[in-house]
Amino acid sequence: GYMQIHDINGALVKKITGFPNVEAGGQGGMLDVALDPNFTNNKTIYWSFSEKYEGGNLMAVAKGQLNVAAGTIDQPRVIFRATPALRSSLHFGSRLIFNKDGHLFVATGERSVLEVRKQAQWLHSGLGKIFKITKEGKPAPGNPFISQTGTIPEIYAYGIRNAQSLDIHPVTGELWEAEFGPRGGDELNIIKPGKNYGWPVITY
Repeated sequence: GYMQIHDINGALVKKITGFPNVEAGGQGGMLDVALDPNFTNNKTIYWSFSEKYEGGNLMAVAKGQLNVAAGTIDQPRVIFRATPALRSSLHFGSRLIFNKDGHLFVATGERSVLEVRKQAQWLHSGLGKIFKITKEGKPAPGNPFISQTGTIPEIYAYGIRNAQSLDIHPVTGELWEAEFGPRGGDELNIIKPGKNYGWPVITY
């Protein structure tokens, strides 16, 4: 996996290498990238990718410092993994966006495995979720399940099929999500903390 920097006219400026190994194939690969809110000073970027892990693969989030002059990522490290790992090349989801408080929203898919997709409803599974984490990959303060035993404390919302777009409304500050649904059952959701968005119990 690598990234490219292009100028405003589309011309290649630099190829950036040095990223952790990517399990490419199907819908997997380098997935999304977000600049640290203080990027101008710290040159830190965050990215999600499909990672080989414990006999399968999963969506992981990493961070590192962009070194444009050298064409590398310095000190790359994974800060979050959406476990469990599975043998699937589909529905990694994965969008990243910072809120005004400097916390990172991370979306993941339910991996499109028939017998596993029910885990989108499980609060102890990282599949089919919206997460809210700190810059170090820890649960963001105030997360809805942070004090509930038997849950993943990074979870912000659940019941997600395959989130493929996230944005924050510039006026209201609401988190909006576009979800890739089956047979045209796409959804546009306003994501609220702790809310269940239904998949796979409810669809269409």
